[in-house]
Parts: sequence; C-alpha cells; structure tokens
Amino acid sequence: MRRIGLTRAGVAVLLLIGGWTAGGAAPAAANGTSAPPASASSPDSAPASAGLLRAMQRDFGLSRAEAESRLAAERAATELAPEARRTAGSAYGGAWFDTGSEKLTVAVTPDADASTVRALRDSGARVRTVEHSARQLDAAKSRIDRLDAPSGVSSWSVDPAANSVVVNVVDGQRDDNDVRRFVDRARAAGPVTVRTAPAAARTFAAGTVGGDPYYTGNARCSIGFSVHGGFVTAGHCGGTGAAVRGWDGSHIGTFQGSSFPGDDYAWVNVGSGWWTVPVVLGWGTVPDRLVRGSAEAPVGASICRSGSTTRWHCGTVLAKNETVNYSQGAVHQMTKTSVCAEPGDSGGAFISGDQAQGVTSGGWGNCSGGGETWFQPVNEILNRYGLTLHTA
Repeated sequence: MRRIGLTRAGVAVLLLIGGWTAGGAAPAAANGTSAPPASASSPDSAPASAGLLRAMQRDFGLSRAEAESRLAAERAATELAPEARRTAGSAYGGAWFDTGSEKLTVAVTPDADASTVRALRDSGARVRTVEHSARQLDAAKSRIDRLDAPSGVSSWSVDPAANSVVVNVVDGQRDDNDVRRFVDRARAAGPVTVRTAPAAARTFAAGTVGGDPYYTGNARCSIGFSVHGGFVTAGHCGGTGAAVRGWDGSHIGTFQGSSFPGDDYAWVNVGSGWWTVPVVLGWGTVPDRLVRGSAEAPVGASICRSGSTTRWHCGTVLAKNETVNYSQGAVHQMTKTSVCAEPGDSGGAFISGDQAQGVTSGGWGNCSGGGETWFQPVNEILNRYGLTLHTA
C-alpha cells in the first residue's frame, strides 16, 4: 500500500489513500464485517463541525446561531418528509424545506380530509393546499421527457412550491421557433411554468491538469463516494472498461458500469494498492466529512459539494427529478442546486451534513460569478448497480 501526503491539497495530514474519497480518517479494517444496506439511513444528530458552520456562514450569510438552527431544522425536515408523504396519501402534492419558517412545507390537494391535514400539522409540518397532486405533476413531466428538446431549453422539473412543471429556457432564446414549439407541446402535457436560465447546462469534465484526483484518457474528474469495492462518479467521465489513473498517475481501477446521457452515473472498482474510506474531502475549508448514510435532503435544504477544481462550496437544493438538456442528450432524475462548479468538478460529492446526496453532473456558471449545478442522486446509483455505500 502507498502512503501519500495531501499537503498539496491544503490538508496537513498523511493518508492511506483509497482514491480521492479518502480524507482525514484511517481505512476501514478488512475484517469481513457485514456492510450496511444501500438504502438511506437516518441522519446523524451529532453537532455540526466548526468548519461546516463557518462555510454556511460564508455561503448563506448566516450567524453561527442561525447556521446551527438551520442544520437542526433540516435534519428534522429530512426525517419528517417520508412520513408526511405517507400521511398525505393520494392528496400529496410535494414538499419542500422553507428557510423562513425552518419547517417542512407539505402541499396537499383539496380532497385531503381534515384528519390528514391535522396529522400533518401535528407532526410539525406546514400545510399548503394546491390544485395538482404530485402524481399528476410527475405524469406531466414524464410526458415532457418524451419530447425532443432544442438546445435553447436548459431543463425541466416538478416544482412543488409552484405546483407545476417548470421549464427553464436559456436567456434570449424564448422566442426561438423550436423553443416555442417545445413549450407549446409541454403545456399540452400538463401545468407548466416557463422560467429563464442564464445559460445552457454543460458537463464539468476537464482536460488533464497535474496534481488532481483522477484521470480517464485526457479528462479529469472527481470521485464521488466510496462504495464497498470502489467509488461512484459521473458517467460522462468515462465509458465502461475505461482505465482510471490517480493523481500520481498510478492505476486505480476501471469503469465497471457507466451511463450517459439518459443518466449520468458510473462506478469504478478500486485496487492496485488503493482502497476506500467513507470520507469526503473538506479541502481545508471544513474538516473532512465522514459519510454516515444517504438520507435524501428535501428541496430548500442546504447542501455542499466537494470537487477537485473548486474544492468546497455550499448552496441550496432547488429542484428534484429535473431533466437536464445537455448538448450530448437529456439526462433524467437530476437534482438542481444553487452550488457553483467548474470543469474538473464532475463526479464529485454532494453531501448534506453527513448524508451522501449525489455526484456532480454539470450546470452553468462558475465559482467566481455564481451558477447552478445538477447532481445524480446517489441512491439511484447504488440501486442501479447493487452497490453498498461505505459509511462510517
């Protein structure tokens, strides 16, 4: 096994490395202990680190007390969301975390009976009455997914707060004939709201840059999360069978499965002296983050990203199950965030607290002027390939 110093990354610690999912923790013992299931686990209630609180203060303009309050409220909302959906039943219209009230807001249709509304409120959720159910909105989005989108359409997803499918059109292209035809056909599929996106979405792979996480051919990307036997990352970073090299040029493994477009996920096996640990790098901005599960954060919750180019940045979950229209083709079931990213960050980890959320796919903008970034949810990747998240 090789021992490598990470002072070049601003982390004053020597690590036994298992690819760039490694951080300031020792590798798990190879003792044959049974692994945890791939399904989401409950969020950990341990106090947030000082570094994470500082990052939230920086990126959200919060005081330390406000950051602590928000994290606690988001943990509660994450735990409540699945039960709220079950309680609402067929009347469920979606849910999101409201940063003003620091509560989960649950939308229900007018046919929700009084006992359902009362149960939701008693659980701590806010309740809003809407016209369309989540099932109706999801069906409308599925119909739109079957349309051929022009380049002037950036993405589309169900927005529970708007109670419609939001279609994002690239700024300046709303009057383009192909865009107008697409919007007309989308409106025929169900309730649609049209919004403007500053730029078209693009993936965040990059050409070779020395000293950064991993390479396939002449492309550089970032590792997402350790799984037992390897790591997950973005599919556009390499096709099945492609060899993967570490920052030092040594062989890590090969892509065992990869899908792009349609999806944007992949997994790489790990060997040749590398191994995995359940850690996401904080790059000196925050302490390296232990990964304890993969409970899905709700819309509105804060979220952070670790990548090899721009390192650690935070933002908010803006939308789920969004279809993103890249030049290479549409990618489905993505989560949109307000976190910035740049070329080379592709495949990197999105994490909320200590809960894995997904791997960086693409977006628009940069970390100087701002932007938006999409990720492929990690639980979908685990289920697709039968993988088990490596957790602490």
